[in-house]
Amino acid sequence: MGYMQWYEEFAAKHRAIVERLESLSDEEIVAYFDYDNMRKRHPDFCPLYAEGRKCHDIEELNCYLCACPLFRFCDTGIDRIGEKIRYSLCAVGSRWSTRAETETAIHQDCSNCPLPHRRSFIKKYFDRNWQKIMREEKEK
Repeated sequence: MGYMQWYEEFAAKHRAIVERLESLSDEEIVAYFDYDNMRKRHPDFCPLYAEGRKCHDIEELNCYLCACPLFRFCDTGIDRIGEKIRYSLCAVGSRWSTRAETETAIHQDCSNCPLPHRRSFIKKYFDRNWQKIMREEKEK
């Protein structure tokens, strides 16, 4: 599965949940997306839920910004670095992220970055429309 296919499928799942929560405050919506609650109420939201695993090893994991708005991607490639095509990167060069490389490709590895799963980060970027957050950040 490419980045765009995942992005579109995830956006639809996210939107459906937020629409059902329309009567809640923004703060309550963010709280609703806590890992333990989401795993119990929406086991199909993330494939890791079925395995009882978290994508990041942090105690208070929040799933509202499953994909970080600072993550840039392009299924056809962003640019070339030497002979390799770079498909994704971190817009701010997070100190927690690294690059995963093959002989022909470079992908951003954000698995050690806790930023998008912290409530303080989510509040900074919060919008009920997840795709709007992602679009606005991609345009910067």
